[in-house]
Amino acid sequence: MDLYCDHCGGLSDDGDHGACQSAREMEPPRYCAKCRRRMTVQVTPTGWSARCSQHGLTAA
Repeated sequence: MDLYCDHCGGLSDDGDHGACQSAREMEPPRYCAKCRRRMTVQVTPTGWSARCSQHGLTAA
């Protein structure tokens, strides 16, 4: 289970993240869900990639 919301960076079990989940259908993650660090995000016409300095690459 992830500790943090990958859209807003808040604690995943603190409050309602329904709006974050809706936004994530169209947007890449902005925060690492494991450590809450802001990620470097690159969006391309065919997908996206996000890199955490501690946990590496996530892509879709």
